[in-house]
Amino acid sequence: MEYALAIAALGLGLGTSLHCLGMCGPIAFSLGLGGENKFNFTLKNITYQLGRVTTYATLGAILGFIGQGISFAGFQKYLSIIVGVLMIAMVLMPKNLSASSSNKVIGRLLIKLKSSLGSFIRRKNYSSLYITGILNGLLPCGMVYIALAAALGVGDVLGSALFMALFGLGTIPLMFLAVLFGSVVSVGVRNKILNFVPIITIFIGVLFILRGLELGIPYLSPPPEALTIEAESCCH
Repeated sequence: MEYALAIAALGLGLGTSLHCLGMCGPIAFSLGLGGENKFNFTLKNITYQLGRVTTYATLGAILGFIGQGISFAGFQKYLSIIVGVLMIAMVLMPKNLSASSSNKVIGRLLIKLKSSLGSFIRRKNYSSLYITGILNGLLPCGMVYIALAAALGVGDVLGSALFMALFGLGTIPLMFLAVLFGSVVSVGVRNKILNFVPIITIFIGVLFILRGLELGIPYLSPPPEALTIEAESCCH
């Protein structure tokens, strides 16, 4: 995976971690690790965070498998361009059009997922905290969907898994502090910083479009032979 994509993945994760505080923060706040000594708290907190990263990386690998098949068929540049356009469209699309309609089946699955989360949160041992993180990573999240769209455009299993792992690692610092302090940033400050998330998303979308155009720009738009070598290396 190109350095530019790696940096973009970390930046997207860091930028969207404020969104994570709003969506997943209540779970982090409810872990109740405040009574632990510093070593146990740090280890248990990291265990929970790595559970989320595991889910993201696994989902990335699945989409990478699909993207790799498309790349082997000779359509990687088109996939990269389509993903880039899709990411930009997800930012520009009106919210009332992008919002998906409620689905009873998905609703039931979410109820079961949240119920399982609650039971694991109460246990607070290492294995339950790791599983809590794994289940947390499965909760619906628009920011994760954007990252997964980007992971699909990477075009190989390892690269896509790494992209999502880096995205997850980018969310850790603020989420780690959320478990530590319960709340770290006021709602007003969160909203202001969240305004940068669409800019980051559009930047990554443009990056994928440039990547697909194969303009021969170092680190941004590699020539066709570079992508061919990358695709061949991932299958050996």
